[in-house]
Amino acid sequence: MTEPQPLFSIITVTYNAASTIGPTLSSVAAQTYGGPVEYIVMDGGSTDGTPDIARRSGIEGITVVSERDRGLYDAMNKGLDRARGQYVIFLNAGDTFHSPEVLARYAEAIERHNTPGIVYGQTLLVDSERRPVGPRHLSAPEQLTYRSFADGMTVCHQAMAVLKRISSPYDLSYRFSADYEWVLRCLQHSRANVYVGPEPVIDYLNEGVTTRNEFRSLRERFRIMCYYYGILPTLLRHVRFAVRGLSRKLRTHRKPLSR
Repeated sequence: MTEPQPLFSIITVTYNAASTIGPTLSSVAAQTYGGPVEYIVMDGGSTDGTPDIARRSGIEGITVVSERDRGLYDAMNKGLDRARGQYVIFLNAGDTFHSPEVLARYAEAIERHNTPGIVYGQTLLVDSERRPVGPRHLSAPEQLTYRSFADGMTVCHQAMAVLKRISSPYDLSYRFSADYEWVLRCLQHSRANVYVGPEPVIDYLNEGVTTRNEFRSLRERFRIMCYYYGILPTLLRHVRFAVRGLSRKLRTHRKPLSR
């Protein structure tokens, strides 16, 4: 007997995203996967018409909820609560599936590997015109384990489909890095993780973050690493990060000797 195709729950969290959500909606609508899909747009009470844009998309199985929340990860928890799928995918406004075949690639991997905990792939950075900027600083490994994330967010949060039963709510005590901590918990409960190949699965909108928030995010991530991997190993690892970063900077700025 053929196994039923998995139900994917795609969750997009938005707030005043009228200028960026269009490509996201289009990429969901373009998926060629023939199995069941539900699409949940959790909006934080936008005033720029974002919910109406989503409702007018005509995507089959779309649910649009617009209400106040306590921030990004609270909205993601609300989406997770509503999700009925076997697998959940978080796709932020502005981010897109790289091709119409992404869900089909995920489904094939799920069937071939008997319902793995996490199915994942590579990420391509794009600008606001959807032009490729390049790959992420960290590339997704072919063999993903819990230890893989000791060096940081090895796999982009959006570039993975996670078996819903191994997930749990995002920890709202983290304001900037709760996604990193959430993935670590999912990896702890995953019996198998499957890589779908080198072709990207996600185009990530490279908008950049403020230096202040980037520092706070890195500080939170350091605390999380200390908790999950130990204080001393994390400190030693960051010393290596700093040495590598300094070496790259010196190589970049080194000038040839004049004759």
